[in-house]
Amino acid sequence: MNQVLFRTSRAVVYLALGVAAAGCAVKSNKPAPGAAGAPAQVQCQAAKAGDTAVGNWYGVHTQRGVAGQLHVLIRLKADGTMSYEEQLKRGKKPSQNLSETGCWQHEQQTLVLRTLKSNGEKVESDDPIYSNRYTIGSQTQTAMVLDGPQGQLRARRMPDGYRLPF
Repeated sequence: MNQVLFRTSRAVVYLALGVAAAGCAVKSNKPAPGAAGAPAQVQCQAAKAGDTAVGNWYGVHTQRGVAGQLHVLIRLKADGTMSYEEQLKRGKKPSQNLSETGCWQHEQQTLVLRTLKSNGEKVESDDPIYSNRYTIGSQTQTAMVLDGPQGQLRARRMPDGYRLPF
């Protein structure tokens, strides 16, 4: 009796392993990253001549659920390219950094940033997490207030070549 039960249990285990192995052998029809069928290269569109959003914008803010201060530098170039750098400072702990590049557009009172590379790696351009919309609350020659997905950012215009402080 025990011998029959042991053989049956062992057969069930082998059957389960066989099914699992067969599941691993199923071929996927999804193209590999970078393979044919991958989304086309996104081309940035130049900003309108005299667009006041062109420039380097620096701000510091806090975000609900994040311990520390976020230092943000947004570079908006006239050719439609942008870079977005964010540095989280938390007291004596080492800073954490995020660096994104891509395209930007100024649509009436909205600034749209579209990330194409994050920390040097290409991103899935159709993933909505890499497209951020900010409502421009106010803007002068030296300051801009942006309302976005993570709250409000009060930024001031910085000179060309400005870098985030360490």
